[in-house]
Amino acid sequence: MEILLVISMAATLTGCSGMSGSDEAPEIREVDVARTDAVTYAEQIREIIGLPGKLSDAGPKVTPCGEKDFEKYYSLGHFWSLYDVPVADMEKAMVRLKGELPAHGWKIDHYGPDSSRAKSLELTAVTTKKKYSLSITLLDRRGRSDDPSMISVALGSACLQVPEGSKVDI
Repeated sequence: MEILLVISMAATLTGCSGMSGSDEAPEIREVDVARTDAVTYAEQIREIIGLPGKLSDAGPKVTPCGEKDFEKYYSLGHFWSLYDVPVADMEKAMVRLKGELPAHGWKIDHYGPDSSRAKSLELTAVTTKKKYSLSITLLDRRGRSDDPSMISVALGSACLQVPEGSKVDI
């Protein structure tokens, strides 16, 4: 359930779920360049968080971009989480992210409780430089679940297009 929520949220953030409303043509970018951008952003976010702990990170994934031809158009999602850290330290990290992300080219769209029943602390941001969106949520599960509390990160690109003569390389 949680994974589906994150994937749905990333599609909404990146604009790949409902692209028909946009007249802007997708930016042309090689898949390897987009992957490198996602890794760079993830490293930047981890540095700002600045906490030891365990990471779940499968790396950036190439996904279809709505109904567009997947041989030419794609988006990139990078989902990971940090856990095994005291919740109080994660709360401080969220404040740090809110304060420091703008200096790295991110525009904060929202900082506060999300729409879930738990009202988890959420930060959403966008960068127009490379057309990525970001959603970071502090999932405080103390006393509610055996699952660990964590900071969950969903980073996604806008819809992108490979250069003429290239195909999407998964």
